[in-house]
Amino acid sequence: MNTDITALEKPQYPVVDRNPPFTKVVGNFSILDYLRFSTITGVSVTVGYLSGIKPGIKGPSMVTGGLIGLMGGFMYAYQNSAGRLMGFFPNEGEVASYQKRGGFSK
Repeated sequence: MNTDITALEKPQYPVVDRNPPFTKVVGNFSILDYLRFSTITGVSVTVGYLSGIKPGIKGPSMVTGGLIGLMGGFMYAYQNSAGRLMGFFPNEGEVASYQKRGGFSK
């Protein structure tokens, strides 16, 4: 089974790593990725709290909303980071960083 996402679409930007492992993608999170991650989580906690006021289940609703936001925020940050490494999103910072370290493959 072919699991290579680049087989369907050509990257528009330089490819840093064609198939990055989990640790490399998470290690490549930018400040903006962490900001988006925490914002999505915070908004989800608030929405969960507010949606639990009327039925009187504020606590469980807030926790559930927070967990959903935590997972969604992480997946969004992961998608952006992996997309930059694979060349699907603008990645000037990653290219410069990996060229300095000698880990950039052309």
